[in-house]
Amino acid sequence: MAARDLQERIKKLIVDRRLPSGAPLPTEPELMGFLGASRNSVREALKALQAMGIVEIRHGFGTYVGPMSLAPMVEGLAFRTVAGHYRGEDSLLQLLELREAVESGLVSRLAGRLPEADLIELEALVVRMEQEAARGAGLAETDRAFHATLYRGLDNVLLSEVLEAFWDAFHRVQRDLVDVPQDPRVTCRQHREILDAVRSGDSIRAEEAIRDHFGNIRARLSTTDTADPQDPHTRHNERV
Repeated sequence: MAARDLQERIKKLIVDRRLPSGAPLPTEPELMGFLGASRNSVREALKALQAMGIVEIRHGFGTYVGPMSLAPMVEGLAFRTVAGHYRGEDSLLQLLELREAVESGLVSRLAGRLPEADLIELEALVVRMEQEAARGAGLAETDRAFHATLYRGLDNVLLSEVLEAFWDAFHRVQRDLVDVPQDPRVTCRQHREILDAVRSGDSIRAEEAIRDHFGNIRARLSTTDTADPQDPHTRHNERV
């Protein structure tokens, strides 16, 4: 039986038995009997599924249903973006545009609909961002928390995970590829505008605020288009 067929049958077993993350899978001998495959074939299939986050092999304990995270997608996006950049493609800008397309299409749905608790948390994050900017600290983690809290209001776990994956891939790549100074005051002002627009219930203004935010990032990244991607002087720790 082909390796891919074994993987698909193990995945089907997880689905058919409705096994949640962390649930134990049948033992290796049981899987060999169930699948009609050799020990080596079963192990190779499980290793491949572990790389996808579908199963987790705990040596000495057994095999369990994995976290089913989007980590493999992050790795793929990050690697594809780096490889494209070194081939002279605008791959980081393309990844940014992907984030912008998703977020600008969602933020208008949040305008005037966020619970007061989320608005209070977003306000606290903007204030923290302003304090960090004032003392010259990095804004990345607070910025990330702002976006995560904002879209949490959609009550869609998969969507939140996808947005986190885009964020992870973008920031993992951009820290090592480009060097564009930014004004943290602009970043703070743009996040406050996003919050004010969402709080006011103005969906058009909220979408414009998101697009302005990404437009500013895109403009900064675009200034590096002619830079040598292998020049160490074009590396930085830009935060968006």
